Amino acid sequence: MGTLAETEEWRTDPKFADLNVVTVVSPGHLNEKADSDFSTWYAGVQADYPKLPVLSDASGELINKLGVQVYPSWAILDKSGNLVHLVKGNISAEQAYALAENANNDFAELKAGSAKPANAQTLDNNSKIETIKQKEGVYYNDKGKAINTRSIYLAGGCFWGVEAYMERVEGVVDAVSGYANGDTANPSYEQVIRGSGHAEAVKVTYDADKTDLDTILKYYFRVIDPTSLNKQGNDHGVQYRSGVYYTDKEDKAVIDAALQRVQSQYKQKIVVENEPLDNFYLAEMYHQDYLAKNPNGYCHVDLSLADDKPEGTARTKLAPVSTVAETLNPKRYAGFDKGALKNTLTKAQYNITQDAGTERAFSHEYDNLFAPGIYVVDVVSGEPLFLSTDKYQSGCGWPSFTKPIDMQVITQHEDTAFNMVRTEVRSRVADSHLGHVFPDGPKDRGGLRYCINGGALQFIPVDVMPQSGYAPLVKLVKPAKP
Repeated sequence: MGTLAETEEWRTDPKFADLNVVTVVSPGHLNEKADSDFSTWYAGVQADYPKLPVLSDASGELINKLGVQVYPSWAILDKSGNLVHLVKGNISAEQAYALAENANNDFAELKAGSAKPANAQTLDNNSKIETIKQKEGVYYNDKGKAINTRSIYLAGGCFWGVEAYMERVEGVVDAVSGYANGDTANPSYEQVIRGSGHAEAVKVTYDADKTDLDTILKYYFRVIDPTSLNKQGNDHGVQYRSGVYYTDKEDKAVIDAALQRVQSQYKQKIVVENEPLDNFYLAEMYHQDYLAKNPNGYCHVDLSLADDKPEGTARTKLAPVSTVAETLNPKRYAGFDKGALKNTLTKAQYNITQDAGTERAFSHEYDNLFAPGIYVVDVVSGEPLFLSTDKYQSGCGWPSFTKPIDMQVITQHEDTAFNMVRTEVRSRVADSHLGHVFPDGPKDRGGLRYCINGGALQFIPVDVMPQSGYAPLVKLVKPAKP
């Protein structure tokens, strides 16, 4: 609804005579007010725009069909009601006039196989990179405030499926298809399949206040085979290679850690490229939002996986601290909403931390992970519990540590379940079940084995610890002794 003023202006502009401009709002969706609250609010605004058509889609059916993930978005439909193109974010007057000029031919230029988005602009920091720009290059939320966005470029086979999948991921505000890291400028699809060296890739723009790069990569690795060279699904060729391409050097450490984590799950060497983005060119219009326009079109990706939140997803950002004591202060981790855990945790995480469940032995990736960093509990609170320094391979099938980062961050309780007497280990702040401690650990390291469910933890690589709010703990991370 933040575009009512400009939409009203365009409604009365003769250049828009061949366009029908309609504003659609979906109360109760995408952080919009509930239906009754919205109606009350709009009653006070409507007097300023008495002739502007505004439709209410309280069911959310329309935005779901169109793939709308952010306000505002502009859906361009032809005379038959078919989606021609979806622009996430606002559009400039120049872009709107370009659409108006093409309205009388039913957007034939946009539909043309060789056409590319007309509002492609060159990024200032790389003359080879092109992207769709929103109004002044900014995405806006439903309250009209600029979204704090970041971008990553992902290649994973045919970009139709990757784009549609990433658009469904929570926190993603835009996904556009294009051609990355090739040898020629602004290639056509035909040039790409003939060997221009580009990868079919998707520029994923996400709200950095709602998610982070590590979470985006967890979603990504769910839908590709990282050991498959130049092939995903039924698609073969260099253009279908897998890769993660970044424009911010700080992202490399996050990608490195994610690839190391994925490699620990495979005996074969993974072949996912991890490179700076050299160039990216938008694909033709008919490739953009392909599966929204063609719901029964080819797709090698299980789109439903976007609805299942992966383990260790992003939490609220922590304020910077300068000392170990400040980092371990329990008040720092008390801001989680215990009543919302069924929505913020996966089923496995909830079962372990809240119902004292146990994951199957040898089933969690952290069992064989010995990269330097910290193991943060809780997925619930973000409180740091264990250092990689104290992790070792016990052979029991669960991540094992000789001690916590500090005894104050855990609590211990007698556990007599299953006709056994054990010592349960729980987290201090969130009171999450973690596992148990046994007296059969390495004698030269204290003799204890903290046997912890991987699903109760989130691993943060040492290179990412400072930007994640754990900078003072970096000096405590020493080489592990598996």
